[in-house]
Amino acid sequence: MTTLTHDHSHFLPTSAGSWWTVLLRGVAAILFGIVALVSPGLTLAVLILVYGAYALADGIIALFSAATGRAKAIPTWWLVLIGLLGIATGAVTLLWPGLTALVLALFIGIWAVIHGVFEIVGAFALRKEVGVEWWLVAAGVVSVLFGGFILTSPGAGALALIWAIGIYSIVFGGLLVGCAFHLRKVRHA
Repeated sequence: MTTLTHDHSHFLPTSAGSWWTVLLRGVAAILFGIVALVSPGLTLAVLILVYGAYALADGIIALFSAATGRAKAIPTWWLVLIGLLGIATGAVTLLWPGLTALVLALFIGIWAVIHGVFEIVGAFALRKEVGVEWWLVAAGVVSVLFGGFILTSPGAGALALIWAIGIYSIVFGGLLVGCAFHLRKVRHA
């Protein structure tokens, strides 16, 4: 117990000394969350552009690795394939961001329906062993309904995703702000 307390007290001053960086991260998360809730269309567009830039850069790096032979553990043909797919994905995303949002929403909808069906099937397969299959059936039905909603209204599904990200960012940021003030208090103690 003494060792654990010693390690903990050794950790806190270092973290407490940089409490303001935790505070800045929390405030940034809260601001991002507010922007996501107030301006979800802009948030979705920015997220899509960031993803497009990432896919493009990842593709270029994979092709560079293939050309220079730096990734010896990975076959060259695989790096070329991944590189070309990354560049193509990045280009499509940056040139047609609306299509990317639609495809993302449809992917989430399909995943939710398939996941829900497997939950329902799994519930019936486990009913003799677990005895609480109705929880799994209910979870499966909710997932299928959610997926169905997104598949029939992909624009609303993308909007709901941005709202979820916004709410998460605000809650996460609030927790970081609370942590920062606790670290500040520890530092001054």
